Amino acid sequence: MRVTGSDTLAEVVLDRPARLNTLDAAALRALRTVFEELAGRRGLRAVLLRGEGRAFCAGRDIAGVDPTTDEAESFLADLVHPALAAVRAVPVPVVAAVQGAALGIGLGLMAAADVVYAGRSARVGSPFARIGAVLDSGGHALLVDRLGAHRAMDLILTGELLDGEEAARVGLVSRAVDDDELLDRARALVASVADGPTAAFVESKRIVGTLRELRGSSPALLDAEARAQGAASRTHDYAEGFVAFQQKRTPRFTGG
Repeated sequence: MRVTGSDTLAEVVLDRPARLNTLDAAALRALRTVFEELAGRRGLRAVLLRGEGRAFCAGRDIAGVDPTTDEAESFLADLVHPALAAVRAVPVPVVAAVQGAALGIGLGLMAAADVVYAGRSARVGSPFARIGAVLDSGGHALLVDRLGAHRAMDLILTGELLDGEEAARVGLVSRAVDDDELLDRARALVASVADGPTAAFVESKRIVGTLRELRGSSPALLDAEARAQGAASRTHDYAEGFVAFQQKRTPRFTGG
């Protein structure tokens, strides 16, 4: 994790490119600390969140996780949810630049931002069906709000990922741009926001946040997802999905 920029602009970079910017406990704690500090920074007017390398964030780093002892509910409640809340709590606009994979926690980070620019080749969605886990990080509220219940369930059940163009068309991201222009376009937007009427933007962000909670994006829903993930983590399919992913093979689910 690294932070660059100036007093008025901050650029937060997920910096684990070899791991597709997947996040483990330490990385989530660092992310939370960074955004909590930004929330209190005097003079800050805009934030850019991006990932280094070929992915924005491919979710949780499960490479070394033992599914038989994994505390999935507490991982979400104690680590993921506070990090997402810290992103949302920054009073000024947060812009996310999404390239490559935005999955799991990555999808949650994308949803926590105020504006999302995605590269046309981005891959956005819920691959949890492939590992026997439950969609989390606020993904249910995001998909149902933007896509409707039927399309949301279709993506959850199939694990289909949307590219940047389709994600923009259905409203999962603000707009799709050419991959080689993504960072420049996102930085230009952040600079423009920083030159704008910050106080008005802060008020609009507060109102939009309230409306999003009324439409389902709430701490109660995050708690429900954590409990559901905890229940799923005690199943055979969860253990099989994790091990199959780690062994790079197709899982053999039994439904239990």
